[in-house]
Amino acid sequence: MKNYVDYAVEQIIHLCNIPSPSGFSGKAGQYLLSELARWGYQPVLTNKKAVLVDLGGEGNGLLLAAHIDTLGAMVRGIKPNGRLRLSKIGSFPENYIETENCTIHTRTGKEYSGTIQIEKSSVHVASCKTISELKRDDANIELVIDEKVNSKEDVKRLEISAGDFVSFDSRTLYTRSGFIKSRHLDDKASSGILIALAKYIKEQGIPLKRKVYLMFTTYEEVGHGASAAIPDGVIEMVSVDMGAVGDDLETDEFKVSICAKDSKGPYDYDLTNRFIEIAKEQKLNYAVDVYPFYGSDVDAALVAGYDLKHGLIGPGIASSHGYERAHYEGIENTFILLKEYLGS
Repeated sequence: MKNYVDYAVEQIIHLCNIPSPSGFSGKAGQYLLSELARWGYQPVLTNKKAVLVDLGGEGNGLLLAAHIDTLGAMVRGIKPNGRLRLSKIGSFPENYIETENCTIHTRTGKEYSGTIQIEKSSVHVASCKTISELKRDDANIELVIDEKVNSKEDVKRLEISAGDFVSFDSRTLYTRSGFIKSRHLDDKASSGILIALAKYIKEQGIPLKRKVYLMFTTYEEVGHGASAAIPDGVIEMVSVDMGAVGDDLETDEFKVSICAKDSKGPYDYDLTNRFIEIAKEQKLNYAVDVYPFYGSDVDAALVAGYDLKHGLIGPGIASSHGYERAHYEGIENTFILLKEYLGS
């Protein structure tokens, strides 16, 4: 089992280093197509560039969904001084990206590095008090390009324009103590787990008691990831997405989190109970929590009109939508819960 969890961690680290803000997930999708094909599957791309793969089995279908799209930004405009104004992709406070290195992906295929800064970014020019009190919003946060540019015309010569995507450096680290620190663990941690699950099923020849699909969606962070392309015959869907950590919630980075309710409402009673039963039977480190500010791919599917039993589980991820942190044990507990659920 350890080999598959190790493989999941390898996949998580690899995925975190592939830029894929919502709407710009092509490279991550191509990687998944290649990796899943390596294990003998026949994955396909949907029209929205989600990756869908049939793991086998017969009968009523189960869909396990994770998302490979992440937070990011888009160039909103070029300032007269050659810096860029941004429009956020996904939801996060601006201070979460202040001083972050980033990459501009132009529509012509060029890439440029840069740094996201507050407009008044030097304490030797503006006072600490002035900088501290400056509101962090899209009017005061700017992207400083790592090129000799001082005007709008200079920037245009680089073929940078409004509508270009911006990805944030993931800064992925795997510590000796088993922590994974990175941007975009939401939801590349779960994506890595699902790839490992597919590998496990194929290599071990696991017989599936029902038809099982995996879907890796590409627009979850903007609300409509799994709103389309769910295969016919699917009656049950589980979002495998980050477990929220903080405040009065019981989840931490070492646990698999079972969500009973998010901001859209409760998850299926029987399905949630089944996850709890399996976690107890397997003596997993787990928590049942209510996520106060959260939506998932299965929420999008329900709003789109799909008639599904729905659930949500995932590894605990601290500091969500910022510089996040997971742990090997949380990855392992989630993998085991999914493995046992498929066998139940």
